[in-house]
Formats: sequence, C-alpha cells, structure tokens
Amino acid sequence: MKDTVAMHAHLNHVPAVVLRLDRNPFHHGTLGAVRSLGRRGVEVHAVVEGGGGPMGSSRYLRAVHPGPAGGLDPEAPESLVDCLTVVSERIGRPAVLVAMDDLSAIAVSRVAPLLRERFRIPHQPDNLPARVADKAELSRLCARWDVPHPETVVPASGTEAAEAAWRLGLPVIAKWSRPWLLPSGADGLRSTTLVHTTAEARRLYECSAEAGSRLLLQRFLPAGPDTDWFFHGAFARGGRPLLAGTGRKELSWPVRTGLTAVGRRLPDPAVEAAALRLAERLGYQGILDLDFRRDERGVCRLVDFNPRPGAQFRLFTDASGLDVVQAMYLDLTGQQVPQPSGGTGRIFVAENYALLAAVRGRSLPRRRPAAPPAAPADPGSPAPEPAAERGRVEAAWFAADDLRPFVAMLAAFLGRGAVKGARALRGVPAQGRRTARAVVRAPRQRGREQRGGPTAGTVCRPAPPEAPAEPDELVSR
Repeated sequence: MKDTVAMHAHLNHVPAVVLRLDRNPFHHGTLGAVRSLGRRGVEVHAVVEGGGGPMGSSRYLRAVHPGPAGGLDPEAPESLVDCLTVVSERIGRPAVLVAMDDLSAIAVSRVAPLLRERFRIPHQPDNLPARVADKAELSRLCARWDVPHPETVVPASGTEAAEAAWRLGLPVIAKWSRPWLLPSGADGLRSTTLVHTTAEARRLYECSAEAGSRLLLQRFLPAGPDTDWFFHGAFARGGRPLLAGTGRKELSWPVRTGLTAVGRRLPDPAVEAAALRLAERLGYQGILDLDFRRDERGVCRLVDFNPRPGAQFRLFTDASGLDVVQAMYLDLTGQQVPQPSGGTGRIFVAENYALLAAVRGRSLPRRRPAAPPAAPADPGSPAPEPAAERGRVEAAWFAADDLRPFVAMLAAFLGRGAVKGARALRGVPAQGRRTARAVVRAPRQRGREQRGGPTAGTVCRPAPPEAPAEPDELVSR
C-alpha cells in the first residue's frame, strides 16, 4: 500500500506523448491511455491525425499535435523524427512516448536512437517490433521456442500456395506477413482473408508485389464459445513482467473475427505461461498484446503479436488502478512499480462495437454459471471463473469524469451510420427491390465467379474477406 501511495504522489513529474499513426477516429485504446495517465496528473499530449476524433475532446488531454506531414512511409520513418522533434520543443522537456498502433511502434523503434534525448522509449533493439509483428517471423519464433501456433506455410509460388491451401484443409486463413505495408486504398487487399478455394490462394499470391510483403497460409481455427483469448503485459528490460494478465473475448466486432467488443479478465495458466516465455526469450521491454485461439483439442495457439497496448488494455487494471500504460510509465521514469493485486473478473465494454456485435450476432454475452471449485483435469484448460469475483465494468467511452469523448463518439458514430445509410438508399426508388437484392447477392456471386483460374489481364482483386477491413465502420452485408 505504501508503494501505491508513493506512485500516486510522484507519477506525474514527466509528461507523456501518445502516438497513433493509423487513421481510426474510434480508437478507444488511445482515449484509455490519455485518461489513464491524465487521471494521475500526468501532462498528456497526443500525436494523431484529424484532431484525434472523439478522443481529442478529453479533459485529460493537454494538446493534440498533427502527425508527419503527408503521412508516414513505413520504410522511411525519418519524417517521424521531424514531427516528434517539433512536439518535443513545444512541450519543453523530455517525455515518455507511448506508441498505440503497430505502425507507430515499428517506426519509433527504427528511429529510437535519434529520439532518446527527447523521449523515454522502451529498449527494443534489432527492429524487434517489426520482427514480432511480421507474421512469418512470428511463426518461426513460435516454432523455435515451443509456443503453440497454427500450422503455417509461406509459399514461394502460386502453385505452392494452391497446394498448401489444399494440404492445410480448406478454408484456410491467408495473411500478409507485414500488413502495415499494404497500400492505402488497395482494391480487394485485406490484412487477413478467409480463403475457400485453391484458386483464391493462387490469385492472392499473385498480389504479393502489390501487397508489399509475403503471403502466409494458416490452418483455420474456427471460432466458438471460449475460443478467443488474449494476453496483455508490461515488461521491464530483459522481459521481466511488471503487470500481466489474460482475458477472454465475449463479443467481437466484426463478429467472431475482429477486435474485442466485450471482454472479461479471467486466468488461463497455459496462455500466460506461453506469453511470459516468449517475452523472456525476446528480452522484451514495453507493452505487448497477444491474441490466442483455442483449437479443437483445447490448445490455445498464438495467432497475433501486437508490440503495443491493445485497445482493451484497461481491462487489465488492478485494485489500485494500475494498468500496463502506467506500469510502463513508471518503469521508464525510474519509479518502482507496485506489486499488482486484484482485477480478476473485470469486464470491458466498447459500447459502439458491442452494440454492433450484439445486433449482428443477435445475442449478448451470456452470464455463465460458476465453475466447480475443483481444478480442471486438463492443465491446458482455463481456470474456472471465480464465483466471488464479478469485477467492475470498464467502459471504453463513457466516464462520469470525462463525458465529452462519449458524446462526441456517439454523434460521430451515428452520423457515419446516417451517411452510409443515405448512400445505400440513393437510387433505390428508381431501381426498386431488384437493385437491393442484387447488392446483397453480389459478394456471393463474385465468390463463385472467382473459383475459376485467372485469365490474361486479371486485375489483382481477391475474393472479399469474411470480415470488413475497417472495424470502425458501420457495415451492412
């Protein structure tokens, strides 16, 4: 308790800069970081595009600064140095830098030697964030260190892609190894696609040059009750855990494939052991967010490594309010991180996505009966949910002490839905019901048309993915 009081008394002596280079205006994780540090008295700045969206109205945000002029070239992040140098000069003293998306984390690690006099940054040498975010490299690391991972093939030709898809068992998951290199507005290219035929796998491989990275084919692990788990952790140098925890997705958006709309913090010893082993072997410092999916044999397999806070990181808050962002801040400012306590059973709700997921999935997460006190027979199975711990609900947007972001999100979200609805309705009276039916059938028809082989002059347009590319959009399919 003494350490906790000391943390609250001395936490705010260094400002913080929250960096997000993607253009998602509904990124609630960024708002979570602003509130987490701002409530402790830290002077918080944000470097984002377009004023920061609803997050920009938070009372805990000192100022919003624009990102690199003209955007950022992932392969040439020097423009980020110029941008952050200007921000640092405006602040007037060194600050902790918190990267909130993969592109930001990767870019910062590449230019870290040029920023260390102005910012306090986790020590991540040898381009570590890019290595772990690279799907192909992650597959090799998991095999090397015995971390369960879906069977993965990196084909060297279109023929190999077709053969691998058949051998893995259709449908298969297709991923681009470095999704941050996908060109904006690429027609038909998505970071992850569910492939149903060998012809689709071959055509995707032929898009490798446009995608900017290699294609991976991965055995498909179907979604179901209790299959999607995640791990969040903050680590000091050498992979020493400061705060860590596991949780389960109750609802996701897009349904069964996307980000956490409703999550619950629950212990899973197998997931936690695999994540801690990986962080220790990497010597990872900073924050990470890992996604796991349980297969038909009950084994949780690592499917994604995000070298930054997950959008639902506030789920992993202990009884004193400590979370992974605060833990990293304390570590980088030379302060002692208190021993975390409590927090199991907490629920996190991203209100906008939870509503969409409930409507699309036609269900809300059900309250499960308490498990018997006996330990599970299978050591790889999750621990039973403690009957006594029904922890508090953490909302992504709504906060009684910071209402403006919630109001701004609601207005922007409903406004976006109204615009999309107006576009969808434009021309309907003239075309009648046949047009509406054609629009609904179009994706299925395209999928059937693409089952044949590619012809001369084929445009690089793979079959549409199972989930929409942008989870922040209102989608009607």
